[in-house]
Amino acid sequence: MGNALTHESSIGRDGLPHPNPSPEGEGLRSATMALAAVSDTPRLDAEILLAHALGITREQLLLGDHPVPATFDALIARRLAHEPIAYITGERDFWTITLRVAPGVLIPRPDSETLIDAAVAHFGKAGPKRVLDLGTGSGALLLAALDQWPEATGIGIDASDAALAIARENAAAIAPGRAEIVKGGWNGTGETFDLILCNPPYIATDETLPSDVIDWEPSSALFAGPDGLDDYRALAIALPPQLAPGGIACIEIGHTQRATVTALFENAGFTVDCRKDLAGRDRCLLLTAN
Repeated sequence: MGNALTHESSIGRDGLPHPNPSPEGEGLRSATMALAAVSDTPRLDAEILLAHALGITREQLLLGDHPVPATFDALIARRLAHEPIAYITGERDFWTITLRVAPGVLIPRPDSETLIDAAVAHFGKAGPKRVLDLGTGSGALLLAALDQWPEATGIGIDASDAALAIARENAAAIAPGRAEIVKGGWNGTGETFDLILCNPPYIATDETLPSDVIDWEPSSALFAGPDGLDDYRALAIALPPQLAPGGIACIEIGHTQRATVTALFENAGFTVDCRKDLAGRDRCLLLTAN
């Protein structure tokens, strides 16, 4: 191994010695070219998959030369079939944590970190005491909040058995003894919470989605009726009795839904503010009781 400068050299057309390309470099180049047909980030995808095949981090991969294992081609083939990177590697980074993910659970997106950012801005270092994550999926929002505030405890609720299994595994690894994962719906547990987090389905049923999403991720976590608002209507009814005095609810929205969803929650008795994601798009509604 070693860096590229230690490789045997060949004589180029200019008569000077040139390092022979490393197998790793050739493998990454070939993979990148192939993945350009299915990904907007083909080089990144190739690096992540090669690091995964080698059992090292991407940072370690970039620091030196490594042999290309035989398993790399199979991983590239899976990505060429539009399988999401997170399902291939079995994990996804979110906020300050790394989550296990698998088919049957929605892959956490950076946009959803806007909800945690909004909660941190509201609570500061003191944090909430009790956190509720409705539609917890992998447990991303709940576990990110509990990692942010080590004294807090919380509950994640989901209707999907597949999601519950993954969320429980993540809870045991990230917040043992502080996170309970239970089966249920938008009506919660009958308790009240200082912080409610929710990333509900909000895509209209006739909307076109990329193959990476529609062919792989659970439709129950994506679609919410003809206008994408069915679950917000249910939440507007279900949320008021679940929010403790002085608490807040952080609800993710599609970036075009601010006005319509705000109206639903205002009619339910909430004061509504909005936070934008890193791209400057409306992403999180911040609800407080009137």
